[in-house]
Amino acid sequence: MPAYLIYALAALAEIAGCFAFWAWLKLDKSALWLVPGIVSLALFAWLLTLIDSPAAGRAYAAYGGVYIAASLIWLWLAEGVRPDRWDLAGMTIALIGSAIILAGPR
Repeated sequence: MPAYLIYALAALAEIAGCFAFWAWLKLDKSALWLVPGIVSLALFAWLLTLIDSPAAGRAYAAYGGVYIAASLIWLWLAEGVRPDRWDLAGMTIALIGSAIILAGPR
């Protein structure tokens, strides 16, 4: 499975898991929201282990740009707030950084 697909799935799992805690603590949802949240966060951690990298830190660093992009997509689709040009500029820079980390000759 390509790295960016793994990263996209990991980002979805991480954001969904963190949102479950957000919903419980900030939106007064039931503590039962934590059950799928914890499962989602475990899935996130497992997915990152599928990245073909000899160093965890490099895999996590490259993931950061994808997480930023996924967070802004979540902002728009789940929360109904359209990212502005500064959000999109930051996302573009972060994704370029991720690509450099992933594709850099080693």
